[in-house]
Amino acid sequence: MDILTLNCGSSSVKYQLYQWEEKMILAKGIVERVTIGGSFITHEVMGNNKVRIERDCPTHKEAISLIMETLTNSEYGVIKDISQVRAVGHRVVHGGEKFNKSVIIDEAALQTFIELQELAPLHNPPNIMGIKAAKEVLPDIPHMAIMDTAWHQTMPGYAYIYALPYEWYRKYQIRRYGFHGTSFLYVSKRASVLLGKDPFQTNIVAAHIGNGVSFNAIRNGISVDTSMGFTPLEGAVMGTRAGDHDAAIDLYMMDKLGLSTKEMNDILNKKSGILGITEKYTDRRDVEIAANDGNKQAQLAIEIEAYRGKKYISSYMGALGNVDAIVFTAGVGEMSSLIREKMVSGLESFGVKIDPERNALSRTRNAETIISSDDSRIKIFVIPTDEELVMTEDTVALLEGRYDVHTNFKYSFQDPQYVNLLREDNFKKEIENKPELASIKARVPRI
Repeated sequence: MDILTLNCGSSSVKYQLYQWEEKMILAKGIVERVTIGGSFITHEVMGNNKVRIERDCPTHKEAISLIMETLTNSEYGVIKDISQVRAVGHRVVHGGEKFNKSVIIDEAALQTFIELQELAPLHNPPNIMGIKAAKEVLPDIPHMAIMDTAWHQTMPGYAYIYALPYEWYRKYQIRRYGFHGTSFLYVSKRASVLLGKDPFQTNIVAAHIGNGVSFNAIRNGISVDTSMGFTPLEGAVMGTRAGDHDAAIDLYMMDKLGLSTKEMNDILNKKSGILGITEKYTDRRDVEIAANDGNKQAQLAIEIEAYRGKKYISSYMGALGNVDAIVFTAGVGEMSSLIREKMVSGLESFGVKIDPERNALSRTRNAETIISSDDSRIKIFVIPTDEELVMTEDTVALLEGRYDVHTNFKYSFQDPQYVNLLREDNFKKEIENKPELASIKARVPRI
């Protein structure tokens, strides 16, 4: 049974095709520059070189058609016909209070996503476009929605209610929702495996650091607090989002510059964060290069992001009381040793001690690594996230009628023997050129 997962952004479509019975990634890739011209697809099959094809995709429908054409290509495809795809799992960023788990997409669910799209203006609209486009290209199979917000529906009221007129919550559902839930679900359950513990007896502080950034306090395997809020704008410093700041600044500048609410929303979501501080960069690799070259604003951006992250990590440690592990994930969390080191340095009195050599080595998307020192009471892991696998497993379980909330459902990657074959193959190639990487690979303890 082949399951396709789609993660549609405003100008991109990420995809993965998974063979369920063999537990194998058949292919994955991304179509970039959708709707903006110069579109191309990058396609990867295990054991083969990546394929790049240029094709104009003025809408998401053309992008998804290109994906299906690529998957069925006689030279570099992996299936003979699109009829082999049994179901499609879609990432949906905002599910509001109406969804605490993944669902089959019917007209009522799609209408709810449309009603909620203003809450996640960078994500829900393209998610919806992707669902509609995929249903046109693949009309005869089930489509499922996997919500980022569902994971955080376990938060207690004192963590998600704002100190605003309560009527706003009652009438308009103004509350903290949190995001990156699929990623946090995956890395927290994998961390429990690496610790040799029952996930529901494990406390974790997880840091998902990419262009979007959020932190998650996980007590006994469930989310109890998170840094993003009513929308993905609140919390940490991000690539283009402002994160936490005095809301009166927004009102003041709207009056000062005569800005509309839409213009201010665009500034806060698209022109702030790392981009706002540096006035040039969003990619942390570019920021680090500029900082090393003496760019003061780039240096400041690194210090601000790391300081804000350290405050979230330490505050969540205080909220949890006892912590088993800190987990870094997503693009920056997995690849930036500088950001990781700065976010945990100075927390030795909390029982957190990073190993500088292990941390410097840990730059891989293909293996789970341990970067804490041997005498650190709290483990520090770098765990490459796998949102696509969570989406796949939820899709299959919905298709087979056995799906439930994660507290009543066990994923394949919770098995100590679980292996991601594509990543394992890529990691073997990595250590041929960098054998020392093998020394920091996190091992599942024998029980």
